[in-house]
Amino acid sequence: MLKELLHVGIGSVMVVKEKIEEELKVLQEKGKINTADAKSFLESVSKKGAEEDERLKAKIKDMLKEAIEELGVATKKDIEDLRSKLS
Repeated sequence: MLKELLHVGIGSVMVVKEKIEEELKVLQEKGKINTADAKSFLESVSKKGAEEDERLKAKIKDMLKEAIEELGVATKKDIEDLRSKLS
């Protein structure tokens, strides 16, 4: 389910990016924005999107760790530690 949620989020971002690019192209054709400004804006939006993506991934990772701890689910490290004690 989490993977599906991430795919939906990524798909949404791609749609927004395409819409922004289309609108910038229209503004360029109308002469309301020059190519350098459009390129700079796209780079800025892409950078902010990447930063937000990393922030979201970190937040999800923290939430999953917290849920695992609350549920008392054994982690891979827990199992490896137990195996080493039994050997």
